Amino acid sequence: MTTLEQIDKSRVPQHVAIIMDGNGRWAMKQKHERLFGHQNAMTAVRQAVEAAVQLGVGYLTLYTFSTENWNRPQSEIDGLMELLIKAVREETKTLMDNNVRLQTIGDLGRVPERSRKKLQECIDKTAGNTGTTLILALSYSSRWEIAEALKRICREGLKPEEVDEETLRRYLVTADYPDPDLLIRTGGELRVSNFLLWQMAYTEFYFTDLLWPDFRHEHFYAAVLDYQQRQRRFGKTEAQVEEGE
Repeated sequence: MTTLEQIDKSRVPQHVAIIMDGNGRWAMKQKHERLFGHQNAMTAVRQAVEAAVQLGVGYLTLYTFSTENWNRPQSEIDGLMELLIKAVREETKTLMDNNVRLQTIGDLGRVPERSRKKLQECIDKTAGNTGTTLILALSYSSRWEIAEALKRICREGLKPEEVDEETLRRYLVTADYPDPDLLIRTGGELRVSNFLLWQMAYTEFYFTDLLWPDFRHEHFYAAVLDYQQRQRRFGKTEAQVEEGE
């Protein structure tokens, strides 16, 4: 029985988030510059999206570019922005064919205008799709997101007693999406790297040594199957979970 056949499609995570790590190390193993790894990462992105669509995952968030990544060499940043344009242009038809809606979260004001324009064209074109929502976390970090939410709360003059967890959640850039059920991180690192810190309070983590350019459908299925073998308690005792409390 294949991994896919073992998955219970009635218990697929509603929202999967992925930290796509290992592009640079993959390129170095091939004796190329880091950008070569990013160029070869698109196959992995395509396969992750296809696997999510096949399983019926409602939301797939990819950590595409963090606010900290702006500190990388300018040549690498420029190359990544050009790759973004190329990827959006080439993958729009695939998104349409698979009924995938594209969205973005992050400080897009820092993204070059040409890249923003291509992204917006794809967002507009896929807006009516009703299948999986693909969310690109672009120029994003969780600390930035929380700081921006607090600024908006202050600008709108809310009183301290009016602010609770639900209030803050509504001001986050992810307010329209459910919290991730499953986080997948490739590349062997065991950290979340300033990604969806608020939203991942009860997310299940799945780490793999696999470098992102080598990621395929089967690896997505393996992560989901592992997720289905866990018991999610959300702070409850095992007995409470079993009793349905």
